[in-house]
Amino acid sequence: MAEIPFKGKKINYTIQGEGEPLFLIHGYLESLEIWDEFTEQLARHFKVVRMDLPGHGKSEAVDDTHDMELLAEAAKAVLDENQIISCTVIGHSMGGYVTLAFADLYPEKVNRFSLFHSHPFPDSDQVRRNRQNAIENIKTGKKEEICRSHIPKTFADDNLQDFEEQVERAKSIALQTPEKGIIANLKGMMNRPDRSQLVKNTNKPFLLIAGKKDNFIDYHTVIPKIELPEKGEVVTLEYSGHMGFIEERQRSLDVVRNFMRNE
Repeated sequence: MAEIPFKGKKINYTIQGEGEPLFLIHGYLESLEIWDEFTEQLARHFKVVRMDLPGHGKSEAVDDTHDMELLAEAAKAVLDENQIISCTVIGHSMGGYVTLAFADLYPEKVNRFSLFHSHPFPDSDQVRRNRQNAIENIKTGKKEEICRSHIPKTFADDNLQDFEEQVERAKSIALQTPEKGIIANLKGMMNRPDRSQLVKNTNKPFLLIAGKKDNFIDYHTVIPKIELPEKGEVVTLEYSGHMGFIEERQRSLDVVRNFMRNE
């Protein structure tokens, strides 16, 4: 583990392995630890960079609102600190929104990018209301209740029993997220723009990994709306919810390794 200063606060990150750089960006109520087992395998072939996004894990919140552009700036600071000129970026869930902001702001630093259980569209009115309700609940001391109800939904309903240990570990990570960080990142997600045209028009290799049993991103309504670029592809994880790198780890590893060979 290492840390760097960012806007007067500290950002926690880690780098494992050698080879072509691969930046894994975690999602909401997660930390870099969510990628531990996934990274162990990938670090045999690549230089894997992970960070705790501001307001998550051991990285401090830096503002009252964490717009995705601010989080992308923090990601760039980690790369710059380690003299990594460019990399492949894979973002999970909220990390996908950060990945899109990063590709928008710093295209020269992106070799390829992937949305892992994520999408390029802004929040719907209903999702915005849900996030606002979560903010109000956090402010009234209901963080534990939110974390314990949210995490099981990230797994496919019929995977909960088989992945009971992993669900509990994800809950533990979520519960360590400070209230200020949760609120700041919820506000940032609510603010994010539509970046579907960025995806459609990119000349970089692009990968969309979707879970057929995702409780947050409806496979049959959201995924077909995403217009792929010329070098884009969709991979469907048939048995996964929102945590394919856990629910179908080997399949996901194979998909990522193949993507890293994509020119």
